[in-house]
Amino acid sequence: MTAAARFPEHPRHLLTLRDWSAEAITALLDLADALKAAPLAYRPLEGKTLAMVFLKASTRTRVSFEVGMFQLGGHALMLPAQGSQVGRGEPIEDSARVMSRYVDGVMVRTFGHEEVERWAAAATVPVINALTDRYHPCQLLADLQTCREALGAGRARPWREVTVAWIGDGNNMAHSWIEAAAQLGFALRLASPEGYEARADIVAHAAARGARLALTRHPAEAARGADVVTTDVWASMGQEEEARARAAAFVGYEVDEALMALAAPHAVFLHCLPAHRGEEVSAAVIDGPQSRVWDEAENRLHAQKALLVRLLAPSWLPPSFSLSAEVP
Repeated sequence: MTAAARFPEHPRHLLTLRDWSAEAITALLDLADALKAAPLAYRPLEGKTLAMVFLKASTRTRVSFEVGMFQLGGHALMLPAQGSQVGRGEPIEDSARVMSRYVDGVMVRTFGHEEVERWAAAATVPVINALTDRYHPCQLLADLQTCREALGAGRARPWREVTVAWIGDGNNMAHSWIEAAAQLGFALRLASPEGYEARADIVAHAAARGARLALTRHPAEAARGADVVTTDVWASMGQEEEARARAAAFVGYEVDEALMALAAPHAVFLHCLPAHRGEEVSAAVIDGPQSRVWDEAENRLHAQKALLVRLLAPSWLPPSFSLSAEVP
C-alpha cells in the first residue's frame, strides 16, 4: 500500500485541532519534517494562490505563510483590514464567496472565532484559522513539531508519556494546547490565576474526550517534572487596556530559572512570541539553553507548508515519503 493511500483523511479546513484526528495531525507533522529537510526541493503549489486576510496585526504569521507559498511554488496575496472591503464591513459571506472564485485557499487572522467559522461555511475553498481570540492551531502545529524534534514525542517516545505545563493566561494558546492534548493524549497542566482560566466549555469538551488535564493556581505544581514548560504574554492583542490589571493578577506566574528547575532535567521552554522579558518569562530562560523558542518560530514555516500542501494539493506527497510507524 502506498504512502498516499495510507495518508489519513482530514477536514477541508483547519479551524481548530479538535476537528483533526491524532493520525491526521501526526501525518501532517511527518510531512512538515520532510519539507523541512528539503525546503526548496518541491513546488506542488505551482499556479495556486492563497488569500491572507488580516484583521489582526502579524509578523510571524504573514512571513511564514508568504514564504511558505513562495517556496512551494504558489503565491500569497495580502489583504489587510485597512485596504480591503472586509475591513470596511462587507459581509464575511460575500467576501468568502468572491474569494472562492479567485483563489485556492483563504487564511484568516482575526478576533472572533465565529468569523472564521462563517468564512468556512460560505467558502468553497479551504479556510485556515491563522489565529482567533479562541484558538491558534497553526502555532500549535509548530509547537508539536518542535516537541517531536526536542523530545522525540510521538516517535521514539509516545505522546502519552509527555507532560506539558502551561503557565499563565487561559487564552487562545492555552485552548489550543487543550485541543492538542485531547487529540494526542499527552498530560497537560494549566496554571492560571483566578479569573483568567481557560474557558470552562473547552476544558469540559476536551475532558469528555479523554484529555488528561489538571488545573491549578500554582505554577510550581504545574511545572514540577514537566517535559515542556510554555507560556504567552499576559495581555494579548485587544487587551492592552487590561495590561495593568493583568500584570497585578499574574504576579508569581513568570517562568524563570527557579520554575524551570522544577521541570524535568531535559525539559524545554516554548513561547509563541512576541515575548516580554521580565514579565511572563525571564531573559535567562527564553535566551537560555532549555529554550526552543527559535526552533519553534522556524517551525511555523514548515508546519504551515505541510498544511498548505494537504489542503491545496491533497493528492501530492514527496517521493519516498513514509508515515511514522508509531501511532500516538
